Amino acid sequence: MRYKIKHITEYRYQEMVSTGHNRLCLVPLTWDQQKCISYNVKISPTPDEQVYRTDFFGNTVLFISNYKEHSQLEIVSESLVDIQNRSNADRAFSSTILWKDVKNLLTQQPDVYADVAQYTLPSLHVPYSEVIKNFAQDCFADNVTLWNGCQLLMQKIYSAIEFKPGFTTVNTPVESVVKLRKGVCQDFAHLMIASLRNLGLPARYVSGYIETLPPPGKEKLVGSDASHAWVAVYFPEIGWVEFDPTNNLLPSYKHITVAFGRDYFDVAPVKGIIFSSGGQSISVKVDVNRME
Repeated sequence: MRYKIKHITEYRYQEMVSTGHNRLCLVPLTWDQQKCISYNVKISPTPDEQVYRTDFFGNTVLFISNYKEHSQLEIVSESLVDIQNRSNADRAFSSTILWKDVKNLLTQQPDVYADVAQYTLPSLHVPYSEVIKNFAQDCFADNVTLWNGCQLLMQKIYSAIEFKPGFTTVNTPVESVVKLRKGVCQDFAHLMIASLRNLGLPARYVSGYIETLPPPGKEKLVGSDASHAWVAVYFPEIGWVEFDPTNNLLPSYKHITVAFGRDYFDVAPVKGIIFSSGGQSISVKVDVNRME
């Protein structure tokens, strides 16, 4: 399946910005089941400095700096991506490995699983917490396979947490999401990742896009799509298997991957610092269009 993605981010500043430095994570990954055919990131005003780099996790990031005064910043990212269905999920479905055996493998063979083990550790948005561990515990009885435990956990999060745009921010603690039972896709992903890591299992954050379809008989609204987040869990001898707790489904060809990381902080679409005395507003529009 081929998709054309357009992601527009616009900042408007109350006061003039004298200097701005930003890190952009907007270029879709190329990996086994996805190929980024082309991409173009246009920025206005044109940055005085810009450089592409590959980060620690293998993501493509763009660093930009503006040294001239400006009252707004527009970032337009366009890309063309080919997607295949996720084959690892089919293999994981038949896996009989118990979740406790996966935990023991990482402990007993730290050299073999060094890259994977980092995703069992706490990170900025994913803490160790008894509250979160208790939330997940009933999904992982001693005799439960890793596959079944992840499925139960995904379903529990989907049922327990209400999707509520605007209710949380990027800094809302995961424990608050458990208590308030509301959040957005980022919160659903952080909760599932935190639940797994608190049990000693490796899980990582996936950022990207998902194709959304309009109701029957309705036209798709321009800019109506959005960035999305889901989870990847490591299965020995299979690899990373993805779960989407926001929608209670396994990602397929409709999920376009931009980046992997420990949590949102590693893969935020835009983050940086500006020198200004006023506030700012942000507008984001995303279009994900299937190319027939």
